[in-house]
Amino acid sequence: MNSVIDRPRIVAEPSRVPGAGAVLTPDALDLVAELHERFDGRRRELLDKRLERQERFDAGELPDFRDDTRDIREAEWTVGSIPADLQDRRVEITGPTNAKMVINALNSGARVFMADFEDATSPTWDELVTGQANLKAYWLGRLGFTDPDSGKAYEVGENPAVLMVRPRGLHLPEDHVTVDYEPVAGAFFDFALYVWHNARAALTQGSGPYFYIPKLESAEEAALWSDIFALAENRLRLERGTIKATILIETIPAAFEMDEILYALRENIVGLNCGRWDYIFSTIKRLGRHAGRLTPDRSAMTMDKAFLAAYSLRLIDTCHRRGAFAMGGMSAFIPVKGDENANRAAMDKVRADKLREVTNGHDGTWVAHPGLVPIALEAFEAMPGPNQLSKRPEHVPGREEMLELHKGPRTEHGARENIRVGVQYLAAWLGGKGAVPLYNLMEDAATAEISRAQLWQWLHFEAPLDDGRKFTRELFDALYDEEIGLLQEVPDIADASELFREMVVSDDFTEFLTLPAYERLD
Repeated sequence: MNSVIDRPRIVAEPSRVPGAGAVLTPDALDLVAELHERFDGRRRELLDKRLERQERFDAGELPDFRDDTRDIREAEWTVGSIPADLQDRRVEITGPTNAKMVINALNSGARVFMADFEDATSPTWDELVTGQANLKAYWLGRLGFTDPDSGKAYEVGENPAVLMVRPRGLHLPEDHVTVDYEPVAGAFFDFALYVWHNARAALTQGSGPYFYIPKLESAEEAALWSDIFALAENRLRLERGTIKATILIETIPAAFEMDEILYALRENIVGLNCGRWDYIFSTIKRLGRHAGRLTPDRSAMTMDKAFLAAYSLRLIDTCHRRGAFAMGGMSAFIPVKGDENANRAAMDKVRADKLREVTNGHDGTWVAHPGLVPIALEAFEAMPGPNQLSKRPEHVPGREEMLELHKGPRTEHGARENIRVGVQYLAAWLGGKGAVPLYNLMEDAATAEISRAQLWQWLHFEAPLDDGRKFTRELFDALYDEEIGLLQEVPDIADASELFREMVVSDDFTEFLTLPAYERLD
């Protein structure tokens, strides 16, 4: 019997975006419907398990390595084969899926471009459909862009970066697509449309359907993605393991299950990545609801110290033991225009960060701006080959080091910066922009989450500041009103400031700021 006849009724909202008809096709949407039918109940159960585990964390439990999977950690095994065009990933650039960004990133000189439907994209319907149309146009050799203001034409050059795609996390819905009147998961929509339209074209051109998967918290969630990949490969008549994925280790529960995540996805996985900003957010969200685990200013939590340094080294050892790549984290710095000294200082920080990564054993790193590609490439020229899979750290951190808190000041300046960054980013997100340059950094949803989570934590426990004051509601309100008063010219600032304040002062911690924000998107 034809599988289309058996599918539940799927409805996608119409779109006037050019190319929408070639993206929202019945066959592609049928795959979305099948993923929803087969896996949405399981997805929801796994999200519930996150909340159940949070209750244990709130009661004082701390993450640890699982007893029930000890045999996986202690056994000798490796992941599947890695395609030729993913053997050299020394510098990867990330960004949203608008045509100009896609072309500039592909032409940047980076080895890989991760087109991001997640933290660098505000998931408006038009933006999502446009992004899918742009990626399809790329594989068809038709992607171009002409700037309406300058008239400058952009086109993909020779030797472009290898394309990878990051769908949304399992938690976000896609309200514009329903199956039997129920919204589908954003992750299912993003993945299904891209793989359906582009897997064959990518393979024909010597590449493949390559993905980054965000925000996993357990091996069971990785196993869900393994089954999703297997279903898609079967529908597309691809060999098992054709789809290749890198998993972002950006939650603290996942950091204690890296072996298990690699094992669950061993037919499809090629590496893990240190998603440093979301990892800070996750650490505050999951473990920071205790007065004894207060964090210092965001600027004090750097990759060379405490829990960030520990998880980076452990990720390298775990990956290389299993034949998988260990990717370094994002540098959020962007070139500083008009201030040579400030720009030099920022680039020196990027250079030091990337040299630390390559020295520790990472196989590649992330940047958010084309101007940083040469600096990162220069640092990773220290590798003896296209990667350093054979390199293992001399010391592999254990549980206590992975839970060690960062030390540093907790300041009024840090609080004000969290307010400015969080609210301005949220305003931009509500206005349809997911990657926003602020104060010489490229901010995305992850850094806004740090700002929001840290303010909530400091306020919830009236954290002591380094000047002796406590971070009380009175102090927060005063700082907040002052900072928002300076941002009145920013579009959507009223809605953003209201929503951001609600999440900071609430007794309960909202899992993701993008969930209530999504309800306010047009």
